Amino acid sequence: MTRFERFSPYAYAALRIVCGSLLAFHGSQKLFGVLTDHQPLLGSQLWVGGLFEFFCGSAVAVGLKTPWAALLLSGQMAVAYFQFHWRFAFDARFFPAINHGELAAVYSFVFLLIACQGPGLVSADGRIAKRRHRRHPTPPPDDVDRVEAARHLENV
Repeated sequence: MTRFERFSPYAYAALRIVCGSLLAFHGSQKLFGVLTDHQPLLGSQLWVGGLFEFFCGSAVAVGLKTPWAALLLSGQMAVAYFQFHWRFAFDARFFPAINHGELAAVYSFVFLLIACQGPGLVSADGRIAKRRHRRHPTPPPDDVDRVEAARHLENV
């Protein structure tokens, strides 16, 4: 184990919370005009993107339905990169530093990672799972099941 590996779950939780919060803020700018002069038209593609960013970003930040919310955000950021930044131009705009799409590309892959890893520490999903386990704990297997399992393993 490396020196910093023990901090990995905490770093991942911080990544999830910070990235979800940042994207939720972008969504609040699009939906409510927070700290911006430009607000997209109601029902436009940018406005719908703001809905995804605000609600899914908030869900990722608190860790609620994390894999699904993060997967939606990953796809949305991929669409944002290809449609609004790159625009399938094979000139200088092909490069993220020129088309200003670095953040959309990074968000796409960060949210893909979060979708694959799940909520991690400090999450609503984790609290819900703990509460559900306390109400309906899995019963320990009785001795008959253990004997049958051992016989099955001997025959395999």
